[in-house]
Parts: sequence; C-alpha cells; structure tokens
Amino acid sequence: MAKVRCQRIGCDAFFSEDDNPDGSCTYHDSPIFHDGMKEWSCCKKRSHDFSLFLEIPGCKTGKHTTEKPVLTKPPSAARRPAVSVPNPTTNSTAKDACPRCRQGFFCSDHGSQPREQNNKALEVAPAESNSNLPKPEPAPPKVKKIVDINEPQTCRNKGCGQTFKEKDNHDTACSYHPGPAVFHDRKRGWKCCDVHVQDFDEFMSVPPCAKGWHNADPGSS
Repeated sequence: MAKVRCQRIGCDAFFSEDDNPDGSCTYHDSPIFHDGMKEWSCCKKRSHDFSLFLEIPGCKTGKHTTEKPVLTKPPSAARRPAVSVPNPTTNSTAKDACPRCRQGFFCSDHGSQPREQNNKALEVAPAESNSNLPKPEPAPPKVKKIVDINEPQTCRNKGCGQTFKEKDNHDTACSYHPGPAVFHDRKRGWKCCDVHVQDFDEFMSVPPCAKGWHNADPGSS
C-alpha cells in the first residue's frame, strides 16, 4: 500500500494504513506566535528562532493521520467600546437638568468645568514689571440683570440647585453649603460641616448645613 505523509504538526512522517499502530506518531498541538516568540500550546516550549522552534520534539503521541489539524486561533484583541458623540441640543437640555452642572461642579457627562477652576484659569500670573507696557484699562462695571419677580431662576448655591421665583425668596428659602468644597486624596467633602465621602454621588447628596437666600448669580456663589 502506498505511503502518505502524516499531517500532524511536528511529525511529517510517511505511513500506510496497514502500518499505523497507536503511539507511532509524535506531534504537537497548535503553535502560538506573539511578539516575536514562538510557543507550542501543548508543552509551552518556546523559541525566538523559527528553525529551532520546529526542531523541538513533539510532546504528544498517537496515530498518524492524513487529516489536517484545526489550529486554535489566539483570542482576538478586545474591541474598544464605541464612543457616542452627544447631540448638542440633547446635551444642553441634560446639562440644565444635571445637579452637578447646575451647581457649578465638574461634570464629565456634559463637559462642564467648575467655576472656581475657570476663574483661576483666567488669572494670569503677572510678569516682571515693565514700565514700557501700557496699563490695562479697568473693566467696565458689571451690569445688574433685572429679573421679573415671577421669572423662574436656578439657585447657584452649592448643595441647592433648585428652581425658584424671586417673589418667593427669603432669608431661609435656600438650604445650601457655604463651603468651600474640599477634594483631597480621592475624598470629597464640605469644610463647612466637616463631612467627607469617597463617592461623588454620595458627596452630592450630603444634606445642606446652612439656610439663606436663593442666589441665581453664578459669579457670587
């Protein structure tokens, strides 16, 4: 009977069907190639050199076969999650309803920055005095916004964020934190009432510790 070549990896010997006892074939399972390294999945033996890798003796025994082995495919790299781009209109509506944004805290969901941080970013350290540079003109006085007493407004006091009307505002209408907020060593807290927690949502739910007027002016909170 004509002899045929064994298809097992690491064998390649010729055999005939009438001369193929169990244990006559020495072979490997599937190879693994990663970062220039070649490794046999069955015995974990490896080599950087491909020729030396093929010379590693098989670690498994069995019968010769003409069926080509099914190689084990390495797990594919984890796909990166798709990043959705927020709709500007929807994002604006959600931002108005978000308690973090309404109180001026940083919010990764809507891209808002804390007002204190924005104010500091605008403060540029003065360079060395130079008499040749013109002095900046003083900023124009802030125009006070005239608000109708029945117009709904959002309170900017920390810990409040409620909607109110000026006609209903009084010296105990608002429950808030006079602050300041403290962020240190992965903890969030209020200096005014000395409460510190780790989770931001838990920080946002800390009960206010002071009473006062609602304040809709973002510059004075």
